[in-house]
Amino acid sequence: MTWPLYLSAMALPPFLILILRLFSALLPPRPAQLFSFAAFCLTSLLLTWFAASCGVVASIALRCAGYGGLSQWAAGRVFKWTMWAATGVEFRVNESSRVEGGRRGGEEALRTRPAVFVGNHQSELDVLMLGSIFPQYCSVTAKKSLKWVPFLGWFMALSKTVFIDRANRTTARAAFDTAATTMRTSLQSVFIFPEGTRSYASTPSLLPFKKGAFHLAIQAQVPIVPIVVANYAHVCNFQQRRIAPGVIDVSVLPPIPTKGLGAQDAEMLMVRAREAMMAELVRLTHVSGKGEGEPLPRVSGVEEKRAGELRKRS
Repeated sequence: MTWPLYLSAMALPPFLILILRLFSALLPPRPAQLFSFAAFCLTSLLLTWFAASCGVVASIALRCAGYGGLSQWAAGRVFKWTMWAATGVEFRVNESSRVEGGRRGGEEALRTRPAVFVGNHQSELDVLMLGSIFPQYCSVTAKKSLKWVPFLGWFMALSKTVFIDRANRTTARAAFDTAATTMRTSLQSVFIFPEGTRSYASTPSLLPFKKGAFHLAIQAQVPIVPIVVANYAHVCNFQQRRIAPGVIDVSVLPPIPTKGLGAQDAEMLMVRAREAMMAELVRLTHVSGKGEGEPLPRVSGVEEKRAGELRKRS
């Protein structure tokens, strides 16, 4: 490909985004919403490619310098700031004064190392959430097929991503065994979405959790750090094809220790984390001002006393 053709190909996506945004400003509300959403999706894809490309370079340089564990944090911050500048969407970690057993939430909990971070999974926009809050020396888990995606897969392979073959239980278990060893020897944390798939929820809710993250934390004897993102259907709704600039609140709960726990305790640990996350998800979404004036609803699995505390805090 000659340089003129190459430069033309590079300029095409930004030009299309500009055209889509122009139409969204001129058309009636419903078509304008669809054009705006298309512009957002194309912008996200373009900036994902850009951040992944930066991540490939950063991963090579950081690995050579002995800081390979910072690769995903570095690429995530590139994605965070470019997306904020281009779309106006931002995830913000709330400072937390919440303390449980001497363990504090908020930014302090994000610095826990090593740990298994678990978060609720609402939509594709969670990639931006990861870029915004991702702690240093942490890697994600991802389905194995992403390993072969140009740029994104290269970056993930270079930055210690834990690839999981969901169709093969044996290889998935082996990947977690390797991850547990790496966590102990390299103090590298892991981020997992325990729901396993996106919920696309328009109200505060969680899908059933899978146990993999909790088995990994117990195997590595590292804490679970729950991360809760307020329901953001008012900012991004993929089902309705709607997007708007806005700030989305994130709570980081105090770490849940796993010292002394065995494989038989994974269910208990999973339930404990899910109940804490569900309670915080309901509270956070209402405190963020998206409760639409409705009373704070009861949360399944949280005792009445706890529910009363949630209402007081809101």
